[in-house]
Amino acid sequence: MTVEQVTDEQVVTRVLRGDSESFRIIVERYQQHVYNIGMRFFHREDDAYDFVQEVFLKVFNNLGTYRQKGKFRSWLLKLAYNHGINMIKSSRTEPEFDEFMKPSDAPTPERQHIKGEIEGLLSKEMENLPVKYRVCLDLFFFAGMSFNDISNITDLPVNTIKSHVFRAKRQLRDALRGTMAEEYYEM
Repeated sequence: MTVEQVTDEQVVTRVLRGDSESFRIIVERYQQHVYNIGMRFFHREDDAYDFVQEVFLKVFNNLGTYRQKGKFRSWLLKLAYNHGINMIKSSRTEPEFDEFMKPSDAPTPERQHIKGEIEGLLSKEMENLPVKYRVCLDLFFFAGMSFNDISNITDLPVNTIKSHVFRAKRQLRDALRGTMAEEYYEM
């Protein structure tokens, strides 16, 4: 059986039975996902890498609490999300979530300038959204997660998540009405 054929649950079982070397499979499978979450919270590579290390240390130390009822991926990403939220709360700052619905990349200088201006506007308005809206919007659009996966991570009901995403999009549309972003994204 190759590494690709081994399920997460099989790897967890191996690690819990003492084969700690198998944990590298989990790290290799999910480090990019955890890094992306870290970048969404902290916006600095160094901080995101520190976040990844802390999350995987927590995952390793808490592996015995994983009850194979749900997807391991959801359990791990929920742990990462909660760790990020706890870090933000303990630092008494709010996470910043910039970059939202990026337009297509065109190499012309004019389009790059416009894109930068719009991203700045969007980033500024994203900071004004309530954290609960930003998190749901970020996980949905940037992490590409389904509403069910977001629900598993945040412990919010699926309909609440749908509502948060809808309201966040509406608030952004209202805030950006009359700007170049409205025309660019055809809001």
